[in-house]
Amino acid sequence: MLLENFDWGYDARTLQIFFALGLGVVLGAAAQVTRFCLRRAIVGEATDRGQAGAIWLTAFATALLGFLFANMAGFVELEGHRYLDADVAVAAILIGGLAFGAGMVLTRGCASRLTVLAATGNMRAVVVLTVFALVAHATLKGVLAPVRTTLSAFTTDLPFGTLYAIPFAAPVAVALAVVAAVLMIRRHRPAIGHVILGAVIGLVPVLGWATTSFLLMDEFDPLAVQSAAFTLPWADTLFWVIASSAIPAGFGTGFIAGVLVGSFLSATLRRELSLQGFEGGNQMLRYIAGAGLMGFGGVLAGGCTIGAGLSGSATLSLAALLALASIVIGATFASRVPAISPSGVTAS
Repeated sequence: MLLENFDWGYDARTLQIFFALGLGVVLGAAAQVTRFCLRRAIVGEATDRGQAGAIWLTAFATALLGFLFANMAGFVELEGHRYLDADVAVAAILIGGLAFGAGMVLTRGCASRLTVLAATGNMRAVVVLTVFALVAHATLKGVLAPVRTTLSAFTTDLPFGTLYAIPFAAPVAVALAVVAAVLMIRRHRPAIGHVILGAVIGLVPVLGWATTSFLLMDEFDPLAVQSAAFTLPWADTLFWVIASSAIPAGFGTGFIAGVLVGSFLSATLRRELSLQGFEGGNQMLRYIAGAGLMGFGGVLAGGCTIGAGLSGSATLSLAALLALASIVIGATFASRVPAISPSGVTAS
């Protein structure tokens, strides 16, 4: 729409990068302030876990509600997208989600939280994200690709791929999510500013879908429809850094850059920049193992806690909801294994 009505002086790809950069800055700053992370909502002390869960559920409900209205207004068009496919690779999603959930317990943070931490001086997060991106890329196109294709071959043909295919199911699901978020907020009483920022985070995936599928879609040279995510964007960003003359940056790379910038600016203003490293070899090995599980699992599951958990689930995709549930189960079980879950459970 915007390409047809305005002469921006840039092509669709460049404009998408700019928009993704802006969305990333917003999410990065909001996530840095709120310490936004699904892992915190699953693992930790009861008070911290409850407040983190309330913020995460606020973002989740806002994403669902925002997508519902955007869909009704015709601002999103996801026809043919993999999230709406009724032929679901259940085995790959389940294994991938469990692996990602266990990995984020080992690394003490999901991919989005670690991206925020990396921008604030956490060298543990930098190492984890490097390994995460390498393994994700290897799973997509490298030595681990045969494992991915083998597991993805086992599919289940469901009657529908999204709850939007069932009359009235989408509004009911969205209403339930909103009610759950309100109840969590009332019970755990997080700071009102954090609740507002949680809602802002939830709007980012909706704006991502609207940007790539409608606002900046070039019908003559269409680009991939996508939204806020970290698994594929980090893999693409790594490849772009290594071979930028062979492959152009895209929406995902712009989004990652924006999150880093937003997190850094927020931490600077709040005086929370802090250079941190590993405490020893055993800790480093645990983090690297977790990074590998997240990279491998994120690709198999079709997304991370943001890609599948917010962006995918906003579409009420059964595949994305299954991935989110698998991640939660994987993290829950991993947190109960003493050898996996560190004694300090607060997200670092």
